[in-house]
Amino acid sequence: MSIVIVGGHDRMVCRYKEICKSYRCKAKVFTQMSGDLKKQLGTPDVIILFTNTVSHKMVISTVSEAKKGNITVLRSHSSSGSALTHLLEGLSV
Repeated sequence: MSIVIVGGHDRMVCRYKEICKSYRCKAKVFTQMSGDLKKQLGTPDVIILFTNTVSHKMVISTVSEAKKGNITVLRSHSSSGSALTHLLEGLSV
């Protein structure tokens, strides 16, 4: 399963990827808005939005791309490792 994480903290990028790997998921993490974010998202199975640490513009851009590709979007206000674990546990059930 491929996952794109939008938001979160720069210092947690490696930890997010480790957590996803433990659930047999491949992850891309975007903590900053880049000019070609829409192109970099690709077509993952799930997009996880950490809404507390992301700009409104980045949320709108990500959600619009998800709608175009019929991609599931999961949102979490917290960007902690345990919040990510909780979301991934919900996916595997």
